[in-house]
Amino acid sequence: MTFLQQHKPQQAWIFENRALLPMRQQSLWQIEAGIVRAITWLEDGTIIVLGLWGPGERLGKPIAQVDPYQIECMSEVKAIAVPLANPQQITDMLTRHLKQMQDLTIIRSYSRVETMMLKLLAWLARQFGQETQTGQLINLRLTHQDIADLLGTTRVTITRALNQLEQQGMIERLPLHRLVLKECDTWHYEI
Repeated sequence: MTFLQQHKPQQAWIFENRALLPMRQQSLWQIEAGIVRAITWLEDGTIIVLGLWGPGERLGKPIAQVDPYQIECMSEVKAIAVPLANPQQITDMLTRHLKQMQDLTIIRSYSRVETMMLKLLAWLARQFGQETQTGQLINLRLTHQDIADLLGTTRVTITRALNQLEQQGMIERLPLHRLVLKECDTWHYEI
């Protein structure tokens, strides 16, 4: 049996871009459409991004081990509240969360911002990208500040790095803060 009784289909909630999902103590949010980010922050207000989650993923306060903790919509989001699952589902979910946090920790550990940026864009392309004729479309409306929060740097540094990557032909910037990561052999090297 499960931790909580099996449940009937739940009502879907629609949240606007930048809305916060309400915290629930006995259930998780299952993302049906859209992208959310889990965040915490330091005493000085510095935002720490814990991860980005898309359709099919579950997250919420019952599995978060940080306080404060919020889930912010990075697009319009459709989500349902689901009760805690059986032990195997929780283990699988925590394994996915841990993998994402490890990936982001490694990306943030590169010494050059341009390398961090390329690694992050490649990760975003794998997670949320769409194949196009010129590369991977990262169809997320991430502002320069959103990217800075993900990488633990400043908005100005991100703007400079994006300009440099665009001049080098590694990315193409599109309206609404969307990017195309170009198909290019030059950025696959490791430092």
